[in-house]
Amino acid sequence: MSDYRDLPLGKQTDYPDQYDPGQLCPIPRAKGRSLLAAPTLSMQGSDLWNAYEVSWLDASGKPQVACGQFVFPASSPNMVESKSFKLYLNSLNQTRFENPEALAAILEKDLSQVAQAEVAAELLLPDRWSSRFAVAEPEGESLDELPLLQVANEPRVELLQATGERGEKHYFSNLFRSCCPVTGQPDWATVEIALAGELPDASSLLTYLTSFRQNNEFHEQCVERIFSDLSQRFELETLTVFARYTRRGGLDINPLRSSDSSAQPFQRLARQ
Repeated sequence: MSDYRDLPLGKQTDYPDQYDPGQLCPIPRAKGRSLLAAPTLSMQGSDLWNAYEVSWLDASGKPQVACGQFVFPASSPNMVESKSFKLYLNSLNQTRFENPEALAAILEKDLSQVAQAEVAAELLLPDRWSSRFAVAEPEGESLDELPLLQVANEPRVELLQATGERGEKHYFSNLFRSCCPVTGQPDWATVEIALAGELPDASSLLTYLTSFRQNNEFHEQCVERIFSDLSQRFELETLTVFARYTRRGGLDINPLRSSDSSAQPFQRLARQ
């Protein structure tokens, strides 16, 4: 596994109380991608981050709160390390900004600089929370009641089996777990997979997804591994993989990878 010892994760940290974009720490996407077989389909998409603990001071010094949504393109050279993102957001807490629009512009500038690509930032004030963060159900056919073909301790493309049929399917599983490659802490997610072409055996797909349970990779890298393995194993015309991870430290990360540039993430789930 790539060496991430220089990241803030897992280390005792002093929390800044004044605006400090220097807290942001990039992670090159090339590190994780170097461990994957190249997908046979074009892979596009984005990482949707939700931040539930955004606060700053207005021009008079009065505290303000919002939820933030940030979209990082999958084509960006860098991801942002999650603890550094949290520290950066905390550095806003005692800093005055003229209005939310001014803060959103600064967020876009700083995050785009660390990602080395254009990042979209939106601040959602309390009157928009109920509409934008409504809880939905995952779409598609649940895999979770199916039996496992075996208990596997690491994701391997050989776990995936074909049915010999072709068609279109949309699956989901709430059983997904992976681990942070720095701290070893568990990360929980609901994964959705939509595909057209050669169909996988559903039990083998669940077996494969549960094999990530002790896999040490960042959220984005897990989704890209699933996309790569499925595209390698099956003859597919289209493929979309999306994961809704539960929050940690006031942040949740939701990577989407698809061969379809118009693919959109589904809504927030109950565990978020």
